[in-house]
Amino acid sequence: MNIATPSPAPLAGLEEAPAEPFAHTPFDGSRKPFSIALAPLDLAQWIEPDARLAATLAEREALIRDKRDVVVREEAGTREAQREALELIVAFVTATYPLLYRLEGRTLTVVPTGRSFYLDATDEAPLVIAAQLISDDLLMLRKGEGGYRLIAAVLCFPSAWSLAEKFGQSLDAIHAAVPGYPDKMAKLMNRIFENLKVEQPVWRLNWSIYPDDELHHPESKARPRNWFDDPDNLAPEVFVRVERQTLRRLPVSGDMLFTVRVHVDPFTAFRRHPEGRELAGSLRAQILGLDAEQLAYKGLTEHRDAVAGVLERIASGA
Repeated sequence: MNIATPSPAPLAGLEEAPAEPFAHTPFDGSRKPFSIALAPLDLAQWIEPDARLAATLAEREALIRDKRDVVVREEAGTREAQREALELIVAFVTATYPLLYRLEGRTLTVVPTGRSFYLDATDEAPLVIAAQLISDDLLMLRKGEGGYRLIAAVLCFPSAWSLAEKFGQSLDAIHAAVPGYPDKMAKLMNRIFENLKVEQPVWRLNWSIYPDDELHHPESKARPRNWFDDPDNLAPEVFVRVERQTLRRLPVSGDMLFTVRVHVDPFTAFRRHPEGRELAGSLRAQILGLDAEQLAYKGLTEHRDAVAGVLERIASGA
């Protein structure tokens, strides 16, 4: 049985609108780069709206169809927990966004795309069905002898890391290359995973700088990024990429569900934001405050001064 079938055209009045710039600003000075900085999550705000939902889901569907080995992984014995995650997501979106999702029996229609999904399909992983409903990537971790490890994922929009390389690894192995993680953050992160309660989900943000607004970046962080030759004209060609991450424990399986939503804004958006000059200045300060290892991890070693220079001009109103 096919999990997705054509559905009637989207309802009138649900056309996608331009997104406001900078939905989140983790570079505003309230958070330090390369810190865990978890905060309590109000479950009423678990999955955020997306003004470009149809376009995002179309790209996700194409990646799952054409690059499944790159964006989907699952271990045997995880589908029951995957279904638990699917049911939580369906319950949330139908209650929170009733104009965007229509549930009829066990068939859920995503109204902006016109796609319908049979929720009890047995020929598809439940996590893959769930991932085609929302803009967030979905990753599941399960406790084992070596701690929590990655057991299932639909990761269409990674920020320069490979699901094929990370799949099955422990929490510590996944983050081994993050500056400061092995000696400063590992114990705390493992303690958080051990102690996180079902009723106490958390969330965090991080930022990175990219030379494009593509969502799908599965390449290694070691791969050089294609920047531009004229530092004076970088502003339209440089983008702030923010990941909004949530973490919650599934109530039945006890597995951890990790969601990642990517927001991308061009540097030109600083000029449209009411606090854009201040935000540009604080991002510049954070970039200039990174040490050599941190700059390398963010892919800014060769481009720090050029990017900082653009931000300085924006912050000064030039």
